[in-house]
Amino acid sequence: MDSGTHVVMGLGIAGLSTLDPVMSQSTATFHAVMIGTLVGSVIPDIDTVLKLKNNAVYIRNHRGITHSIPATLLWPCLITVILNYFFPSSFFLHVFLWTLFSVFLHVFVDIFNAYGTQAIRPISKKWVALCIIPIFDPVIFGLHFIGLTFWYFTDHAGVIFLTVYMLLIVYYLLRTYQYRQAKKALIKELPDLIEIYLSPNIRMYSYHFAAKSEDQFYVGKLDGKAVFIIDQFDRPPVPSNDLVLSAKQDKNIRAFLSFSPIYRWEIQSFDYGYELRFIDLRYYVPGHYPFVAVALLSKDLKIESSYTGWIFSEKKLRKKLIAQTHMK
Repeated sequence: MDSGTHVVMGLGIAGLSTLDPVMSQSTATFHAVMIGTLVGSVIPDIDTVLKLKNNAVYIRNHRGITHSIPATLLWPCLITVILNYFFPSSFFLHVFLWTLFSVFLHVFVDIFNAYGTQAIRPISKKWVALCIIPIFDPVIFGLHFIGLTFWYFTDHAGVIFLTVYMLLIVYYLLRTYQYRQAKKALIKELPDLIEIYLSPNIRMYSYHFAAKSEDQFYVGKLDGKAVFIIDQFDRPPVPSNDLVLSAKQDKNIRAFLSFSPIYRWEIQSFDYGYELRFIDLRYYVPGHYPFVAVALLSKDLKIESSYTGWIFSEKKLRKKLIAQTHMK
């Protein structure tokens, strides 16, 4: 989810915690829980700072180890120990359990969008992305905002947020049903598909899709059960020649391939060498696929420049590749 939603969810969990009898008995515990759930709801995304280093490191690690099973247990331990120093009279176990719930919920809801997480590390480094909820969902954010507004004017935070989360359970079940129906509609329209990647839109019953058959890529959208194909590409296998093998040694290309499950490739030859481009088909804006990885190679197949990330114009991409070349 987006950061704003994680913040309001942290506050919502603090409101829900008032159902715990200990909160009314200990002001220190409630204050510690309020801080713990708020911090716990955002701290798994601390790996966002990796973007300051470079896109390759960020792509390979964002929502990785910080969202793993060990981290989900470590974050609340660390937060609770620190809070116990500032609130020594608080009930340690209650602060820990509510903080653990906020961290768990952060990771859990991230699983439901198209980006996903490596939530089952160290068991597996597989990306878990259920593609059911958009990155920003106005229903989830809106219900929390309404709940916080009612909390501001009343003293019934526990009941308010118990109601909010019961409604969200129903909402998630509805979205899951919609996802399954959308997938069935797509398979009915294109029965030869072997892999499907749906990305839910903010509007319900609406999805972007990228899919592949044995010899074709398909990109399009779903509105209800209506399927609209935007692009269709041949699907030749990625060659295993020296050019591609050399490019795959580059950190940006490796990062892209570790993250993207469905992409097409292009090779262009120039006077100075070659360009190899991988294009993620899951992300689409009208007339453009913004998430790419590009490697420029010399005639003797040495990497001259490379880039991976979200680019919305060819001009900006060229500038970044030139800048990378000058840095070498």
